[in-house]
Amino acid sequence: MAEIINLRMARKARARSDNQAQAEASRARHGRSKHERQAAEAEIARIARTVEGARREREPEQGEDEG
Repeated sequence: MAEIINLRMARKARARSDNQAQAEASRARHGRSKHERQAAEAEIARIARTVEGARREREPEQGEDEG
């Protein structure tokens, strides 16, 4: 005799697995690797240091007087 299954639960399980497969494909297509994220952060930090070093006047820190 065949095993009795709940069709509603089977449909939901199949939908979940389809969604997981689609999410995995999307992550692979649009995600960035750890190395790429670290390289981007290092580049942003380098640009920020360059801009800060090129300022003509430094803005006073919080709590400092200008005089």
